[in-house]
Amino acid sequence: RMVEIGRVVYVAKGDNEGKLATIVNIVDGNKVLLDGPASGVLRSVRNLKDLQLTKFKVPIRLQQRTKNVEKAWSEAEISKKWEESTWAKKLAARKLRATLSDFDRYKLMRAKQARNRLIKVELAKLRKAARKA
Repeated sequence: RMVEIGRVVYVAKGDNEGKLATIVNIVDGNKVLLDGPASGVLRSVRNLKDLQLTKFKVPIRLQQRTKNVEKAWSEAEISKKWEESTWAKKLAARKLRATLSDFDRYKLMRAKQARNRLIKVELAKLRKAARKA
């Protein structure tokens, strides 16, 4: 993944944390100009240490206006592709687990125990059948 104009980035820390934006211009070796009209990120200069590069790229030109960035974003269906990515799914799962109550964690533990018990029984059946054969 290269830092390039049109690269979609995930804002990892600071303002707009957890949102997607597009690199519109490269200021220097450490900073880029971001714009994320679809996710609500206002055009601003951000440090690359606060960002994580994604595999997605929007076909835009240098210093393109916000309206054109939004148009290119929607044509490339970046929001849809992001929701389908494993990265977004992991973030959603982490967010869901963080909201679990103590009782929800208990129910999850019991469900895992039941699942593991079923797996253990089936594995024992297969081992027994393999020994007979």
